[in-house]
Amino acid sequence: MPLGGSILTSAPSSLVIATRESRLALWQAEHVRARLQSLGFGVELLGMTTLGDQILDRTLSKVGGKGLFVKELEVALAEGRADLAVHSLKDVPMDLPEGFALACVMAREDPRDAWVSAVCAGLEDLPAGAVVGTSSLRRTVLLRARLAELGRSDVRIEPLRGNLDTRLRKLDEGQYAAIVLAAAGLKRLGLGARIRRIFEPDEMLPSAGQGALGIEIRADRHDLEAALAPLADAATWLCVSAERAVSRALGGSCSMPLAAHAVLDGGTLKLSAAWGDPEGVAPLLRAEGSAEVGDSAQAEALGMRVAADLRSQGAR
Repeated sequence: MPLGGSILTSAPSSLVIATRESRLALWQAEHVRARLQSLGFGVELLGMTTLGDQILDRTLSKVGGKGLFVKELEVALAEGRADLAVHSLKDVPMDLPEGFALACVMAREDPRDAWVSAVCAGLEDLPAGAVVGTSSLRRTVLLRARLAELGRSDVRIEPLRGNLDTRLRKLDEGQYAAIVLAAAGLKRLGLGARIRRIFEPDEMLPSAGQGALGIEIRADRHDLEAALAPLADAATWLCVSAERAVSRALGGSCSMPLAAHAVLDGGTLKLSAAWGDPEGVAPLLRAEGSAEVGDSAQAEALGMRVAADLRSQGAR
């Protein structure tokens, strides 16, 4: 397809996408490649293994956080070996290193969490002494709160690391009675049939940015901003701006058991957030707010107000 139109006049005709090499990450990169090819670009993928993919025997909160999944990709951007990097937005640190920018957030898939199990339909049906697997402190505190409501002190929540296929394999091997995963990843890989049930946000509030794809570039690559504009989704951008503002205001990292989820209804953005004590001592804290928003600055302001509400209740 010949290049043409104002969108492509200043951008290179061929682009390189840096991506992790897990099946889900490659699906995401291929999805972006297809969209860019439809605009007339030639696109290649640069597959990379990140430190986050290599360290699987410890939880992310103990080895440097979700930023471990993006650092090698940022090196490729900085060195000019790649033009853009595609990330699951929930893995992108709230504040990018100097010299990098989040240029585009695409339309969101299902942001909710999924219950995956061959032996039980939900928390209520777990066998005595069951083990539930999750890689997320957020999911841990939310599951712990729900299990406490059910009086299920016998259930253990254990760490679960690895890519999506590895986590499903560990479940199938019987290491866990059930695991909790992002519904978006399962659906994107055609694994929706593995989902036993989906948690509604009032049951298991999602992570900031969950289900959305973010495209990172070098901050000086202004030639790419207009080229990526057709891939952006304005409603998703407003939602994730508010969600990420909550996390940023509270020091956002994966060592913080924090949930934030926004929904745009007309021009009104409705934001809910929750914070849990990683030690399990303090009760689960919740806050919510809404505002008429027209741009990301207004969405971020809402996020900061909800974060302040959590802090006033004792979140730290």
